[in-house]
Amino acid sequence: MAGSELQNSQNAQIDGNTLAAKSLSLFGATHMFGVVGIPVTSLANRAVQLGVRFIAFHNEQSAGYAASAYGYLTGKSGILLTVSGPGYVHGLAGLSNGMINTWPIVMISGSCDQKDFGRGDFQELDQVEAVKPFSKFAVKAKDITEVPKCVAQVLERAVSGRPGGCYLDLPTDVLHQTISVSEAEKLLKEAESAKETVTQGGIVNSDIDKAVSLLKEAKKPLIVFGKGAAYARAEGELKKLVESTGIPFLPTPMGKGLLPDTHPLAATAARSLAIGQCDVALVVGARLNWLLHFGEPPKWSKDVKFVLVDVCKEEIELRKPHLGLVGDAKKVLEMINKEIKDEPFCLGKNHPWVEAIWKKTNDNVLKMEVQLVKDVVPFNFMTPMRIIRDAILGVGSPAPILVSEGANTMDVGRAVLVQTEPRCRLDAGTWGTMGVGLGYCIAAAIACPERLVVAVEGDSGFGFSAVEVEKP
Repeated sequence: MAGSELQNSQNAQIDGNTLAAKSLSLFGATHMFGVVGIPVTSLANRAVQLGVRFIAFHNEQSAGYAASAYGYLTGKSGILLTVSGPGYVHGLAGLSNGMINTWPIVMISGSCDQKDFGRGDFQELDQVEAVKPFSKFAVKAKDITEVPKCVAQVLERAVSGRPGGCYLDLPTDVLHQTISVSEAEKLLKEAESAKETVTQGGIVNSDIDKAVSLLKEAKKPLIVFGKGAAYARAEGELKKLVESTGIPFLPTPMGKGLLPDTHPLAATAARSLAIGQCDVALVVGARLNWLLHFGEPPKWSKDVKFVLVDVCKEEIELRKPHLGLVGDAKKVLEMINKEIKDEPFCLGKNHPWVEAIWKKTNDNVLKMEVQLVKDVVPFNFMTPMRIIRDAILGVGSPAPILVSEGANTMDVGRAVLVQTEPRCRLDAGTWGTMGVGLGYCIAAAIACPERLVVAVEGDSGFGFSAVEVEKP
């Protein structure tokens, strides 16, 4: 390139839309969900030109639910793009859903011109302030030069520590500002080199020793795991732990499939017995919230000792378990397995506790099968669930991703539909959110194209997002 041509290219100008799109592409974004309009249409177009796939929705709520599920399934920040004001408010549903479920999601919204804020501008709202209860981090790019740094911050913080929701505000005037290509490249390089890394303190080996001793000395131990363990890809370490120790296990609804529901040590069908009588519970990637009855009587024994494994120190401090292990579920389980390997123990299938769990499980499964074999017309919940169960199992591996919502439909389906592989069940989750169905389906199809996606929904739950079926 001739000198004059090189100088001209370096002096060429790009606007905030292009710089934001370049930042997203540079820092690893490959997909974006949302509804475009003023002032973010050009941002979406520039991102598409740079290879980011934009998945358009009819409503920001469904787009947000899709972005949150994409974050869970991929371990990358799911990105939601909205317009300002009402579009932003609709998007808060998806952002907050990701935050409560501790899934990484980044919501990016346009906002009104900064000089006109407070004067009743078009779709005016203090969006950074409004988002605070629903996010772990929120930032506004107040000048075009801040865009790369802000994009890097939200993408990194959404996945660091306990995953969750982050928000980036891009005012209209910032999107229209321009800088030279050379300055833009400099800002991008600076933002990339300054990307934050969050490190966790190491777990004390003596705490691992204590955890193993508690399990070894327990008469009725139980391993409980949830979607935090699924997000951490801890299935291999869980399988090793369960099968080397012979300890029964209980998954939370979205923990199902980390080990197959058909595993001989699965206690799902004996849930009341398992949590009511266990004396030591190793809880991995699951919170002692309403889904687990807060770890309190009368559902749990008053004498149960909890060993809680969580990536968030504050969660452990809140629950006050007998022993807390702060760290990534997979890494903590690796340490526990290593300790057990040095001093192995196993309950054995004839252990009274294992026998009791197996007998209760078998009895309850047989009772349910009696109901399932009946062909009831008009349908009750059992007949269609049996048909769906058999069809899903007939697919084999890779197993389909099941998306389930609706009160009775979801509850009955949780008992009947069999999960055999990890991260293959998406439901209303920690917040009990209705309307997630079609957004989750679309996210699952994009994140896991090798898997069939099956939506099993109640009619009301389906109605929240039914229009999203209209996808090319």
